[in-house]
Amino acid sequence: MFLPSAAAAEGAPFRKGPAMSALAMMAAHAHRGAALRHFVIALTAFLTVVDLFATQAILPMLSAAYGVSPAAMGTAVNASTLGMAVSSLAVALLAPRIDRRRGILASLALLAIPTTLLAHAPDLASFAALRVAQGLFMAAAFTLTLAHLGEHCTAQAAAGAFAAYISGNVASNLIGRLVSAGLADHLGISGNFYGFAALNLAGALLVAATIRRAPPMEREAPMMRAMTASWRAHLADPRLRAAFAIGFCILFAFIGTFTYVNFVLVRPPFGLGPMALGVVYLVFLPSIVTTPLVGGWVPRLGTRRVLWGGLGLAAIGLPLLLLPSLIALLAGLVLVAIGTFAAQATATGFVGSAARGDRAAAGGLYLACYFAGGLLGSALLGRIFDAAGWPACVAAIGVSLAIAALLAAQLRPARA
Repeated sequence: MFLPSAAAAEGAPFRKGPAMSALAMMAAHAHRGAALRHFVIALTAFLTVVDLFATQAILPMLSAAYGVSPAAMGTAVNASTLGMAVSSLAVALLAPRIDRRRGILASLALLAIPTTLLAHAPDLASFAALRVAQGLFMAAAFTLTLAHLGEHCTAQAAAGAFAAYISGNVASNLIGRLVSAGLADHLGISGNFYGFAALNLAGALLVAATIRRAPPMEREAPMMRAMTASWRAHLADPRLRAAFAIGFCILFAFIGTFTYVNFVLVRPPFGLGPMALGVVYLVFLPSIVTTPLVGGWVPRLGTRRVLWGGLGLAAIGLPLLLLPSLIALLAGLVLVAIGTFAAQATATGFVGSAARGDRAAAGGLYLACYFAGGLLGSALLGRIFDAAGWPACVAAIGVSLAIAALLAAQLRPARA
């Protein structure tokens, strides 16, 4: 488990009597332990997926360097989601045979290889292939970490752990883009990828230091029969099917927004440069504050209400993206970020708690659908952006959010 142990995260009850002060001290210590544990989980998530969206901050630079259209470059940059979708399914298949700690550690260490090679990608096809390779390793680490949390967290601690992991994802979107813009502006495109390769290795070191060795997982045999049974069971649950489709819609909307808005911002009337474009992604800062709160909202308000709230907030931000005011556009991006990250944290936590057995398979199916939504979003919305412009792209994003809201009605609590 991530240090400190999960037991510390559960806290201690307060009782009246002579031992009250001692129990209060124990509770305070447990609270600090839980906070530290959540920080480590969030930092692990940050270093796991920091490469995923950071490159979007330099999309216009890459488009100019390779001499291709926004849609072509956007699809190549987001080709990592293809690798993530494939890897999520592969890990779901092989999960019973993969040691969680070793799998996460190896994935993050190997991630540094394609990241380094991106500094020398000679053409767009090579660039896209290396992004796919990045996605393979990122998703392997991501899926195994979610499975590890689901298997080693109590029901009480699970919501907070998943919210912490998604918070690290939020932070990677903000800080990763800022770092990418700064490195590319000062050291060029090659220097940017060297810097991120160093972050990949830092993630591997963090995992080596903080994830304790867990008892060996039970081996299911034959593997194919066990996998088929697990997937069939998960897909037979209408709640999980709805959650998988919601994940697809969430990343479809998110990628469409934060990929192609870059090209809007570098054109008139905004005309932002590379570093200013990176600073724009401070719009993710409020999400770092709000996303961890999702773990507390869900038990009080319910999964569906929290999900509807997040999707509705994102939808409110969409019209602001069409205004010729930078302040209005940034406000719209803030709302879309807060809403989609809240929805993602809620859906991810729901899958982890609703799955009956083999949570790695359930997580793999969810992530495969999630990243497939990102891949289709970058490709389809890129074509819409090139052919019909930004307003049509925003309208398609709104349709995706509306579909997710309709699907959320299926996320009913499990019967006792």
